[in-house]
Parts: sequence; structure tokens; C-alpha cells
Amino acid sequence: MQRGIVQVYTGDGKGKTTAALGLALRAAGAGLKIYLGQFIKKGATSEILALRRLHPAIAVRQYGRGCFVRGKPAPGDIRAARKGLASLQRAMLGRKYDLVIGDEILCAITAGLLTTGSVLRLITRKPSSVELVLTGRNAPAGVVRRADLVTEMRPVKHPFARGLPARKGIEF
Repeated sequence: MQRGIVQVYTGDGKGKTTAALGLALRAAGAGLKIYLGQFIKKGATSEILALRRLHPAIAVRQYGRGCFVRGKPAPGDIRAARKGLASLQRAMLGRKYDLVIGDEILCAITAGLLTTGSVLRLITRKPSSVELVLTGRNAPAGVVRRADLVTEMRPVKHPFARGLPARKGIEF
């Protein structure tokens, strides 16, 4: 890649991870190498199973217990997030990957697992040849200012509001 930028997908609407995964799929189709580090999440969701089956160019790592972090975060959650940030940085600086995605990394900031400063340092260290994508609700103003592209997903209408539960293969 000639020049990578920093992309942020944020907001309260559905589709942030889906947008990042769509970009990963497009990049893999173009022969690029992708690193997807998921924060807070854990487990074999439908999209992770598909990525592992369909495309070896996409390395997937998860750094979380797979549950919402409310209140004061547990030390294990903080350790997992810090490990994820360090791995994301190694993937980005090692120049083995063209596209590096920190999925839900912005939620890790909101939950108190990471600091805004640590994510800003990641952005500052990004090599010019790497595309960096950060997803999650509540993107801090500093991250928004440093990003080259920011997309905010906003809910207009969602079936959850009518009581429709999450559906396998659609929401998870």
C-alpha cells in the first residue's frame, strides 16, 4: 500500500464491526494482509468462523472475556486489553500487515481498559504504509481529530426496539 490512513467507525448504530470486516474482505481480495484484533469480544462468532474458513490472509486475535464491562473493570479485563494493544502495535510496526483493525478498541477506552493517550500513541506510531481502522462507540475527540476518515453510525430504526432478539448470522 502506498499511503495508509487512519479510519474510525463510531456511533451508537449497528454496523461498525461489519464495516471493518467488509474492508478486510475487500483488502484480502486485493492481496493485502490483514490483522484483526478484537477488544472485549471473545468466542467464535459467525463472522470470525467465516474469516477463519474463507481467508488465511486475515489474522484474527481476541482480547477479552466476551462480556460487557460495567463499573470498575476487573484486572483481567485490563490485562487483556493491554495485551491486545501491544499485539496491535506489534502487528502495525512489524510491517507484515497492510491493514490493522482494532475492533471495539474505542469501547475499551470507554470501559476504562485503555486510555485515550495509549490509542493516540498507537496512531502516532502508525507507519505510512499501514491502514489503521479503529471501531467502537464513543470515539474520544482526540482520536476523531487525529483520524483521516470518521464515519458515525447512527440508529434510525432497529428491530431490538420491537423486542426482536439478536439472530445468528445477522447480528452475531
